[in-house]
Amino acid sequence: MTVLVLTRPADATADLVIAELNERSVPVCRLDPRDFPEAMTVAAGIGLHGALWEGVLRGPHRDVSLGDIRSVYYRRPGAHRLHPEMSEQDARWAQAEARAGFCGLLYALPCLWVNHPNRNALAAFPPVALAAATRCGLSVPRTLITNDPAEARAFISALPGQVAAYKALGTTHPSDHNDHPQALWTTQVRPDEIDDSVRRTAHQLQEWVDKAYEVRLTAVAHSLFAAEIHAGPDAARLDFRADYDSLIYKPCEVPERIARGVHMLTLMFGLQYVALDFLVNPQGRWYLIDVNPGGQWGFIPDLRAPITRALADLLERAHP
Repeated sequence: MTVLVLTRPADATADLVIAELNERSVPVCRLDPRDFPEAMTVAAGIGLHGALWEGVLRGPHRDVSLGDIRSVYYRRPGAHRLHPEMSEQDARWAQAEARAGFCGLLYALPCLWVNHPNRNALAAFPPVALAAATRCGLSVPRTLITNDPAEARAFISALPGQVAAYKALGTTHPSDHNDHPQALWTTQVRPDEIDDSVRRTAHQLQEWVDKAYEVRLTAVAHSLFAAEIHAGPDAARLDFRADYDSLIYKPCEVPERIARGVHMLTLMFGLQYVALDFLVNPQGRWYLIDVNPGGQWGFIPDLRAPITRALADLLERAHP
């Protein structure tokens, strides 16, 4: 029985899990949906010998039988790559057909997903995730989503210190004039900085939490792994992603109330894996600010091996 890993060629996070599975002599097949249909073929049928899809995925380097897949590790797969000579209209149609056929066959597999793409997609919407978190008993900062400048100014003006945190709602970043992605770090925003450009899209503003430190909490099935993140420079204190080299990590215990809420949250979304970011204020109160069902963990040295082993355990023990 094989673990199917769906990710791009350069994915250090997936590499950790694949190396652990190889060490255990667990068969692994790594494929990138980006190779379909130009460099990957699929042939599958149903009703030939039973009620399940039977067939083979033939990739550039590895093949796998659909019936041999015990679990799927869904990391960061690329979008289907189509023939460059297709017209724009034909490419749109072919892209939709590729997704419906290729992804549909995989989604029909009776196996464990970490995580199923549809589960990821729902949990990745901040409005959905924050509402679910509050229902699970987790604290979240006061939050406004708006494209109305007047509402944004009024919201920030009513906050302590008249300052809010702005963080992008999605994972897609804008590009510069050379089409290079630009990172959008969390920033502080004051009422007089709000202008009419706010009208052009949705913006998320949150109450600014005076934090003592942050916590990255990673859930793998029923196991929780958490580490305090202490930042030195101002940029890293605003958003630790801005300066990983300045961070100090310290594994920590998860308060019972937080653990209970996180378990409820994973059950609500049907997630086997999720990375959660919390702000902890000087009084010790935890505020959930981000739910990332595809988040990384390798950057925390003391938790890298335990989380890798937990994921490998989950993928290895799954049975179709």
